[in-house]
Amino acid sequence: MSVIRERTAPRPLSHRPPRRSPGAEGPRRTATTDGRTPWPYLLIAPAVLGMLYLLVYPLVRAVVISLQRFGLRELVLGKAEFVGLDNYRTLLSDPRFWEVVRRTFLFMAINVVLIMALSTLVALMIERLRRVGRTVVLSALVLAWAMPVVAATTVFQWLFHSEFGIVNKALTGLGLESFDRYPWFAHGPAAFAILVLLIVWQSVPFAAVTIYSALTTVPAELYESARLDGAGGTRIFRSITFPMVRPIFMLVLSLEVIWTFKAFVQIWVMTRGGPGDATTILPVYAVQTALSGQRYDLGSAASMVTVVLMSGVLVLYFRQMFRQEAEQR
Repeated sequence: MSVIRERTAPRPLSHRPPRRSPGAEGPRRTATTDGRTPWPYLLIAPAVLGMLYLLVYPLVRAVVISLQRFGLRELVLGKAEFVGLDNYRTLLSDPRFWEVVRRTFLFMAINVVLIMALSTLVALMIERLRRVGRTVVLSALVLAWAMPVVAATTVFQWLFHSEFGIVNKALTGLGLESFDRYPWFAHGPAAFAILVLLIVWQSVPFAAVTIYSALTTVPAELYESARLDGAGGTRIFRSITFPMVRPIFMLVLSLEVIWTFKAFVQIWVMTRGGPGDATTILPVYAVQTALSGQRYDLGSAASMVTVVLMSGVLVLYFRQMFRQEAEQR
């Protein structure tokens, strides 16, 4: 029986890999010269092409139109004459253009200062609330942020309506009879102030939530050590909180500069740049120039000047930020 078992016992498996016939080759790998497959680049190619078409092409087209004599006739026939920098010379020699530039920077500065100050205060308040209060405030901020721009602008128009607006009713009820049927949008400073209030109201939720998310990353031990050393709230914010959240704070600041610099929808829906030019900033000026006299070339030139000015502001800002970071190292 032992002999039979030895003969019928299975043989141990060999660890050698099976032999391949010379003609049986595996699937070939498609690789680039550095050994990497091109599939990642092929997968992101549609997104890159779409971005180039939606972002880069309109910018290049606007640059080309700004160098042409492009009016309604050229828009219909499709033939435009290149005039070089003549459109930019015409634009820069217009006194109204420089008045609009000054108003644009004033509008941007007021909005950015108010947005960053209020957002920081709101974020600090949320950090000190309990769970229920924090949830309520964050929910209200998100709902305000999610409201469409045109809908929010329409609501503000009705709030400050001269006859049916609740603002006039409330001020009149407080004894301020001069605000009875007060035409807010017929006075330049009043319309300017309403637009600032609208844009600040729309921008604070995003900035406050972002800054609050940065505040949650600050270790609580640093606050406890500072309080034990006798530091007050202002000193703690200046020495601990702000240095820790500075990158996010600067990011939000740069985004707000961009968004307020190119604000258009709110102004166009509410006042169309009026009364007069009281609320006309560079994006509104570009559209007015293109539509009023069918001068699309001057409108494109104004848009390019807007891009250059906004880029210059951001370059100066990032240069100062990088210099501060280098000094801290």
